[in-house]
Formats: sequence, structure tokens, C-alpha cells
Amino acid sequence: MEQRKVNPWKWQNQYSFSQAIEVSGANKVLYCAGQTSVDSEGHPMHAGDMARQVELALKNLDTVLQAAGFTLANVVRLNYYTTDVEKLLEAYEVVAKHLADGSCQPSSTLLGVARLAFPELMVEIEATAVK
Repeated sequence: MEQRKVNPWKWQNQYSFSQAIEVSGANKVLYCAGQTSVDSEGHPMHAGDMARQVELALKNLDTVLQAAGFTLANVVRLNYYTTDVEKLLEAYEVVAKHLADGSCQPSSTLLGVARLAFPELMVEIEATAVK
């Protein structure tokens, strides 16, 4: 399987995402549900703390990927849903470090939303991975 980043500009690199990723020769595609800041019982964690919510959502994404035999390096798309775009951007260094550590620069979309599944949740991250 080959991945080719399509970035006609360079500005997106500072945000750790790609404009597009072309995939060829893939055998498997994994569509991950949105991951949030919940514990193993599904209880919301870290109310009011965006950085910690992002960190746990990414950890939960890693868990799902590993359970399916994938890694963050296989992720070609991440969608971020947040109830507070400004707070997510302030905490984005958590995302950027996690992605860099996982050799991941996916195509991405960031959407501001009115609310997520539980009122305490501030961010949800969904992924598509291929290998």
C-alpha cells in the first residue's frame, strides 16, 4: 500500500494535516467512529479541560486502531468536531505532537458544532485508516 500526500501549498504543514492523500494498493480500510474523552465504561472525563480531552480522545483512537491491527501511521483522514474551536486551536499542540509521534499527517476537517453526545464533551475525533 502506498500513500501520497497531495499538498499544493505548504501552510497546512504547521497544522499537521494534508490537503489530500492518494492511496493505492490498499487491502483494508478501517472507518473509526468518533472517539471522545471517555473512560473504558463510556463515562465522560476531563470536563472543561480541552487539552486533556484531546489527549484521551487520541488515546482512545489509538486503542481502536490497535484492536483492528492498524496504527496511527495508517490514518489518512481525521475529522475533528468541537464545541469550542478556539479552545481546540489553543490545545492543538497536543494533536500535533501525537500525530508527529505516530508519523501521521492525514487529510483533515475541523468543524464547530453546537454539542456532542454528552454535554461535558468538547471534542470528538473520527478517523479513516488504510493498509
